Amino acid sequence: MRVLVVGNGGREHALAWKISQSRRLKRLWIAPGNAGTALEGENVNILAEDIAGLVRFAKKESVDLVVVGPELPLTMGLVDALEKEKIRVFGPSRAAAQLEGSKVTCKQTLRRADVPTAEYQVFQDADSATRYVKARFPGERDRTPLVVKADGLASGKGVIVCSRREQVLEAIDRMGRKLEFGKASLPMIIEERLEGQEVSVLAITDGRTILPLPAAQDHKAAYDGDQGPNTGGMGAYSPTPIIDEELLETVEDKILVPTIHTMKRSRKPFRGVLYAGLMLTANGPKVLEYNVRFGDPECQPILMRLKSDLLDILEATVDGRLGDIDAPEWDTRASICVVMASAGYPGEYTKGHEITGLEAAAAIPDVKVFHAGTSFQDGKVVTAGGRVLGVTALGESLALAKLNAYKAVKEIRWPGAWCRKDISDKAAAHVLAAGELGR
Repeated sequence: MRVLVVGNGGREHALAWKISQSRRLKRLWIAPGNAGTALEGENVNILAEDIAGLVRFAKKESVDLVVVGPELPLTMGLVDALEKEKIRVFGPSRAAAQLEGSKVTCKQTLRRADVPTAEYQVFQDADSATRYVKARFPGERDRTPLVVKADGLASGKGVIVCSRREQVLEAIDRMGRKLEFGKASLPMIIEERLEGQEVSVLAITDGRTILPLPAAQDHKAAYDGDQGPNTGGMGAYSPTPIIDEELLETVEDKILVPTIHTMKRSRKPFRGVLYAGLMLTANGPKVLEYNVRFGDPECQPILMRLKSDLLDILEATVDGRLGDIDAPEWDTRASICVVMASAGYPGEYTKGHEITGLEAAAAIPDVKVFHAGTSFQDGKVVTAGGRVLGVTALGESLALAKLNAYKAVKEIRWPGAWCRKDISDKAAAHVLAAGELGR
């Protein structure tokens, strides 16, 4: 098969790497790709948002399957444009992609599907949101556990978690008046702050059959101990002991199935990857958000564990026969992805720093270094983004996977490189707590 992967991040490198292993692959392109994807296939200088350019390329090269990585081209209608030209493509339509493209649409869908989620209110401007907060939380009450969300896409940064009223009012000002996230800022959602462990459940679906993938846990906050601002994700691991088979069945029955059925009834059938960001509350799992593509960095540790041919799964999804193929085979070992970032991320950062130690890291057994924000400059690999690398490793246990991942991290250098040091520690804490409760 001739395959085109769209995107240039760590997720796309992981997809390209796994697809490149398929016995059926004839040629692989990545548009636009990065320094890492160039090792797996051929990079093409077409931006992921260049819908017309991607369609022209797919037609010219007689591409058999297009795999769309990022959310932006999905919400822009890339799948619709390709299907119009009879080109097979993995991913949801523009209408279905609004599950991620609009948090208001997502909340409305959850309500129609009777899927558990946080209570919320929608506001079209900052003044009405401010009046609501002041009326609901009068005086100078210190504890005001609310979350303020921008409606549109904001690269994982349009969610501000607040504990005090002054933080809520500041978040409203940033979104509604300063328009910190541009057009994505409004409308805004103010919802109750859920408490518990945050986990990710991804499922591949052709609109009828749902194939849940092994659960993973992302680390959204910038710093150790879940401190600091939200990011696109600072690391992930799979599997997570926090989600057992019983809980996974609950998520499928109470969350995934009703959502897929509601989308179909709304004449917006969903096909592709449905990513449920969940909070495991005292009252059971509740949906924080939906994404409509593989998570980044969850994709990296999940695909590290996949032993089956990914291309077979993607093609079956596109053709509507996901229920006819054998269940995927998974490596029983654990996998951890540690994101290495540029100094200043998730704020402003500089680019163009040479990265050294990549070969030494790749030489460590059971390690794969996925590139996210990298490019070539004068024949050298340099930084080109905030999240630069996703150092991913397998291990017989989470502890050993963590050891392998951080051993590889130590080999890699560039000025200002940093990462969280506690990826997967939540799992160890959960296991310890479960053991204590079991005594």
